Amino acid sequence: MTQPTDIRRVRGRRPRLLDLFCCQGGAGKGYADAGFDLTGVDKDPQPRYPFPFIQGDAIAYVLAHGAEFDFIHASPPCQFDSDCQRIQGNDHPDLIAPTRAALEAIGRPWVIENVGGAVPKLNAPVMLCGRMFGLDNYRHRFFETGGGFTLTQPDHAVHTVPQAKLGRPVPPGHYGQFVGNFSGVQAARDVLGVPWMNRDGIRECIPPAYAEHIGRAVLASLAPALGVAA
Repeated sequence: MTQPTDIRRVRGRRPRLLDLFCCQGGAGKGYADAGFDLTGVDKDPQPRYPFPFIQGDAIAYVLAHGAEFDFIHASPPCQFDSDCQRIQGNDHPDLIAPTRAALEAIGRPWVIENVGGAVPKLNAPVMLCGRMFGLDNYRHRFFETGGGFTLTQPDHAVHTVPQAKLGRPVPPGHYGQFVGNFSGVQAARDVLGVPWMNRDGIRECIPPAYAEHIGRAVLASLAPALGVAA
């Protein structure tokens, strides 16, 4: 493991962020709103990704180019640890440990995101919930940090609004879960803040509000090295 590398940026420029396993760009949108320039990488074509995009292997790309970026976000595929996929008996790769090893080798500050089923594999993750950001949705996501960056756990209010059943229409007075072959794509876009996404992107996405929160914490934490205002 290398030690975190000092970052030297020209004052006034937007810092660069590498968005690994980027899918349709929920995290990317939040980081852009926080003040980063984005490059997304995914093994599959992502025509809906709203920032510069490279199709390729995320782990290989970060090992080759990760040192060119100021911060790295990685969302390894969550299907391996997803309850829905286990129920269906689908087989998916477990990429959390290889992703962590690659990020530690680069030495840039980073975050790894995943679902609740992956928590035993994550080191002291911080949990973010939609209600922390005023969203009418829960969608818990967990974030492990490293490379000199840490994130404080926000307060988590008790859930008082019931959730619709998985994949079912959302009754009045309920929150949608928006996973699987759910109905109500436009409602999900509105609730999560992802108007450009289709159903495939929505079912896995990080709401941009989560990544904007992390991005602002990154800028505040690393402002002296990044050469930007906190």
